[in-house]
Amino acid sequence: MDWLTEPFAVSFVARALLAGLLVASACALAGTWVVLRGMAFLGDAMSHGMLPGVALASLLGGSLFLGAAASAVAMALGVAAVTRWSRISQDTGIGLLFVGMLSLGVIIVSYSQSFAVDLTGFLFGDVLAVRPRDLLVLALAAAAAAAVSLLGHRAFVALAFDPRKARTLGLRPRLAHAATLGLVTLAIVASFHVVGTLLVFGLLIAPPAAMALWARRIPVVMLGAALIGSAATFAGLLVSWHLGTAAGATIAAVAVVVFFLSALAARLRDLRPGAAPPPFGPPPEQPPEPAGPRTIPEQEYECTR
Repeated sequence: MDWLTEPFAVSFVARALLAGLLVASACALAGTWVVLRGMAFLGDAMSHGMLPGVALASLLGGSLFLGAAASAVAMALGVAAVTRWSRISQDTGIGLLFVGMLSLGVIIVSYSQSFAVDLTGFLFGDVLAVRPRDLLVLALAAAAAAAVSLLGHRAFVALAFDPRKARTLGLRPRLAHAATLGLVTLAIVASFHVVGTLLVFGLLIAPPAAMALWARRIPVVMLGAALIGSAATFAGLLVSWHLGTAAGATIAAVAVVVFFLSALAARLRDLRPGAAPPPFGPPPEQPPEPAGPRTIPEQEYECTR
């Protein structure tokens, strides 16, 4: 028991654990929609697109949080503008802005005397350096993410599975898409100074992806992802303390390992005879209809449809 509890008796490790739990909760809410909608590349680009804002805020002595938020919003708006006003695909626009924003951020950071230290801190974070006021910011971000997910749940579900149906139901898919981007931006901006931009996807992608292989309801995926992320945070800090590894990287690595174990277990489950289809996978193939003459009522029914 001492081996399990000894690290968390230290104040900064206890704060790191609490910060990781809050980050896991916010990332579970946003990451579920990222996984279901296949937005991982966009989320990755947005996380790296924060670098210019963070670097500029650092040089001017401003708020890193506000600088990161402004830069991430600019990245999202830029992707939307490029894909709407040009003939290139969304992936191409994301890739171009991803490289452009990251290069601009590195150029701005290079003006600092502590270039390597600043860039390393941004990319990899320092979960053990979380301050009490950072916990307040993370708590507010987690609460805001929960509110957005609750209020926009119906529109988010329709947009994830059938955008045309969302438009038919009057759910305003464009507004729902913008709200989804805002939710992802909130989770990334609130988390980057804890685990860094390169590692934030360990908690944003891995726990929801691992849970999506088993759960059949989106709220269950979110809850399970939060629990998996919390467990990865606890285990990562524990391993980091005893082995002397980087805390943020260890947390992200544990989360990714949990996903691969979940995927292996799900694969073994699906190989069983008579196994049910994956929760969010394609529906099973239906047997072909028997050939034969169609009656008049059946033809009229098809016309009315």
